[in-house]
Amino acid sequence: MPYPLRADLKPAMIVTIVQKQDQRTGKLTRGAIKDILTKSPSHPHGIKVRLQSGEVGRVHEIIES
Repeated sequence: MPYPLRADLKPAMIVTIVQKQDQRTGKLTRGAIKDILTKSPSHPHGIKVRLQSGEVGRVHEIIES
């Protein structure tokens, strides 16, 4: 499954992310986007974002736009 592109992501969208410490287990964290941290249009492991809760991780999927 391809990950969303940077152009598909906007602040306040609800997404699931994989945090660095959860990469091995694949545990997903859900939240609203605060900042988009990756500058390139795409990334093989997903676009890195900061959630409004302060957690940082790579977007796995978009839940609500």
